[in-house]
Amino acid sequence: MAKRYALLALLAGTLMIAAAYVASLFPVDQAGWPAWSMGIGTAMVMVASMALGAVRNGGVGRLKLPFAFTFLVLAGGFCAVLALPAEPAGAPLFLGLPLRAAIVLLGIGVLPLLVLPVAYALTFDEMTLSDEDLERVRRAARELQRGAAPASAPHSIETHRAAEVEV
Repeated sequence: MAKRYALLALLAGTLMIAAAYVASLFPVDQAGWPAWSMGIGTAMVMVASMALGAVRNGGVGRLKLPFAFTFLVLAGGFCAVLALPAEPAGAPLFLGLPLRAAIVLLGIGVLPLLVLPVAYALTFDEMTLSDEDLERVRRAARELQRGAAPASAPHSIETHRAAEVEV
C-alpha cells in the first residue's frame, strides 16, 4: 500500500513539475502558480523517491515521520521563499546570508541532512534485508546463473514465452 501511495505522489509531483515547465513556455507571471507548482512538486518527487526506496513488507515503518518532516521542510521552505517580499538593500542578514538564501541553503539544504541519516540509522536493522530475504536473493541468483528461471519469479520472461508457445 505504501508503494502505491509513493508512486501516486511521484506521479503527482512529476505532473506538477511538468506543468510548471509548460507554463514557462507561455507569458505568465513567473511569481504565480508555476513557481509554487515547481516547489511543491519537487518536494513531492524527492520524498516519494525516498519512500519507494524504503518500502519493505508493504510499508516504510518508522520512517513515516522523518519523511513527513522532510516533505514539510522542503515544501515549506520553497513556499516561504516564494511568499517572502523582496528584500531591500541593506536588509539584515541571517548567518551572513540574505533571508531567502538562508532558507534555501540552511533549511532546504542542511536541515534534512541532519534528520534523515539519523532516521535511517535508527531503523537500519528493521529496514534492511533479513537473513531469509538474503537467502531468497542468493537462491534466485544461483538459479539465474544455471540458466533456469527463478522459482520466486513466476512472471519471468521464460514463463511468458512458455505461455505464448502453449497458445
